[in-house]
Amino acid sequence: MKKAGKENRSDPGTGKCRLYFTRDYFRKKSRGLGKHLLLIFFSVLALFPIALIFMNSFKQKKFIFAHPFALPNAKTFSLVGYHTVIERSNLFVNFENSIIVTTVSLFFILLFGSMAAYALSGYRFKGNSFFTFYLAIGIMIPIRLGTASLLKLMSSLGLVNTLTGLILIYIAQGLPLTIFILSNFMAQIPGELKDAGRIDGASEYRIYWLVLPLVRPALGAIGIFTMVPIWNDLWFPLIIAPSAKTATITLGVQQFLGQFVSDWNAVLSALVMAVVPILLLYLFFSRQMIKSVTSGALKA
Repeated sequence: MKKAGKENRSDPGTGKCRLYFTRDYFRKKSRGLGKHLLLIFFSVLALFPIALIFMNSFKQKKFIFAHPFALPNAKTFSLVGYHTVIERSNLFVNFENSIIVTTVSLFFILLFGSMAAYALSGYRFKGNSFFTFYLAIGIMIPIRLGTASLLKLMSSLGLVNTLTGLILIYIAQGLPLTIFILSNFMAQIPGELKDAGRIDGASEYRIYWLVLPLVRPALGAIGIFTMVPIWNDLWFPLIIAPSAKTATITLGVQQFLGQFVSDWNAVLSALVMAVVPILLLYLFFSRQMIKSVTSGALKA
């Protein structure tokens, strides 16, 4: 009897059945162990700088360089960096701007993207292939290539140094990928479900809201892929909205670091305050991203 690389053999001396492991069993186990060790290595490589910044932000300046890898204790602990950031920076306004821009942009990207994906995947009309190809071009061409034209357009509309201008740019940036991914997921939903709703007298908008929960894992994954670049973006806030009232957290931290480049307590504290929110949001949405990836794998 063989199972998963194991064999049951009878011991000639005692006559009892004993379990033996074959070479294939150890080979599979070693491969699995190697993959896990590789994943652990890359996880440590990615998380180590974040942990180092977080630890040293709670230390006195002299201990940051003397013992950079040591955890803060009663002797080295200090909150002077956070006091400096709170008292001498505009990061709370920058936080508010980033939250508004990211939340509003993400909401309209998912709303408009899911509506367009529902139409492109559920209807066959003249120009369907053209719109699909047009969106694919939008994925391949970086939006930053049109920075000069976008700045000219926002200036003519009076949207320079406004959060509205940033939101419109981020919506345009996120829609192509959102529509492309959601179209593939919505195309896998059985048409009988939609037809049943139409027979019952449901409108197309009602059917759309009934279909939307079926692609929730995809929405979670798109939320992560869209949210992180918007929160971390420095280019468009610097070009479109560089004023103190409209600066986002990334731009605010960059300006703060330029003023306090030699104050390492303040620098590390500002970096922690900028990284922690997006890290928590990523952890919150990561489960939906994993569901989306596994769902696509199972359907494939």
